[in-house]
Amino acid sequence: MAFHEVQFPTGISKGSSGGPRRMTDVVTLRSGFEQRNAIWQHSRRSYNAGLGLQDMKDLYEALEFFEARRGKLHGFRWKDWADYKSKDPITATTAVDITIGVGDGSTDDFQLVKTYSDGAGSYTRTIKKPVAGTVKIALNGVVQNSGWTVDTTTGIVSFTSPPGSTVVVTAGYEFDVPVRFDQDQIMVNVEQFNAGAVPDIDILEIRL
Repeated sequence: MAFHEVQFPTGISKGSSGGPRRMTDVVTLRSGFEQRNAIWQHSRRSYNAGLGLQDMKDLYEALEFFEARRGKLHGFRWKDWADYKSKDPITATTAVDITIGVGDGSTDDFQLVKTYSDGAGSYTRTIKKPVAGTVKIALNGVVQNSGWTVDTTTGIVSFTSPPGSTVVVTAGYEFDVPVRFDQDQIMVNVEQFNAGAVPDIDILEIRL
C-alpha cells in the first residue's frame, strides 16, 4: 500500500457529508452516575462522497479515482470543506493563526498543528497534509518570507537557522485530510442514478 499525494475531486467532496468521530466508553454505575473514558486520543473522520455526485461526469470521475487508488489499497488527500484552514473555513489564513512551537536556539523542525478551543477545553490536532503554496510562517509575529521550507507530505516546517530561545513560531495554512476508500466495490445503477439515487462512496481518515 502507499499514499498517493493526489486530492479527491473537490467539486464532488464539496457536496459530501461527514465529519469527525470520537470513541468514548460510557459505563453507567448502579447509582446512575457515569464513568466516561476516551478510547481514542484523536478523532477520526469519515465521509460519504456519493452525496456530492451531480451528474454522470461526476460519477465517472469518482469511479476513475477509485480505480486509480485500487479501492481501499492506497490513501489520498481529501478536502473537508467544513474544516480545511488553520482557523475557520470563512476567515482568510494569516501567519499568526496557530502557535506551532517556541524556539530554543537548537530546534529547527516544527510540526504543523491545529488547536480547537472554546475556553472550557482544547484539543490539538497534528496536521500532516498541508496544501502546497498556502503555508505562512511568522516568528514573534513577524512574517517570514524565506529561511524555511515545509514538507507537504508530513507537515514539518524546517528552518535554515533554528529560531532563537523563546521565539514564538506561528503558522497559517490550508490542509487536506489523509483518507482511503472504505470499500472495495461501488455499486452503481445508472437508471436509478439518473432518477436521483446516488451510490454510497465511503471515505475514512487514516493514521499516518
